Amino acid sequence: MKIDILTLFPDMFDALNHSILGKAKDKDLIDINIVDYRKFSENRHNQVDDYPFGGGQGMVLKPEPIFNAVESLNKTNKTRIILLCPQGERFSQKKAEELSKEEHLVFICGHYEGYDERIREYLVTDELSIGDFILTGGEFAAMTMVDSIARLVPEVLGKEESHKDDSFSTGLLEYPQYTRPKDFRGMLVPDVLTSGHHKNIEIYRMKESLRRTYLRRPDLLENYELSEQEEKLLTEIKKELKN
Repeated sequence: MKIDILTLFPDMFDALNHSILGKAKDKDLIDINIVDYRKFSENRHNQVDDYPFGGGQGMVLKPEPIFNAVESLNKTNKTRIILLCPQGERFSQKKAEELSKEEHLVFICGHYEGYDERIREYLVTDELSIGDFILTGGEFAAMTMVDSIARLVPEVLGKEESHKDDSFSTGLLEYPQYTRPKDFRGMLVPDVLTSGHHKNIEIYRMKESLRRTYLRRPDLLENYELSEQEEKLLTEIKKELKN
């Protein structure tokens, strides 16, 4: 996968050179290219923003440096050009899984009071937001999305199964997990997890995943299609909570 990130602050993305993503880059599993779009301004002062027509607060990103920077990239007709914007579609695990199957992604990090509308209308293929709040720029949103997407690229996590039980990957929150020691200061690991009975462990994890989702994120269950076994377990959970 190739990822181009257009930004005014290239140094902020040094964090992507570490940990799992850094190793994936070293193995050529992903190629992350940081583009300073200030260098594509046609203004002698390298200005990338200007006052909005009609007046208003703040400055707006000009179209020319963004268009020029995107046009300098080696794209295909399948390249996804993503505008990071609070007005965009809410980013989710489902969207991360969709984008992880693409070969080339371009992220545009904004600043100031917004973008010239022609960038949104004529250049980008997607608009994404990480939540209903405002950041000073798109860099942190871009890093969040790139990390979420890149870890799903085959071999990046080492094992194909590593991410499949993550919260949201199944549509539910992940079940609680434990490691050694079994007894830590009197706090014990549930017996079922050390029983060696794989079927019982599977049922326990399914039930606890449902319990955690029901208690913490019941909204996720609204669009989740429960299996017959999950319906039975959820009924048990609700009875237990009433007692």
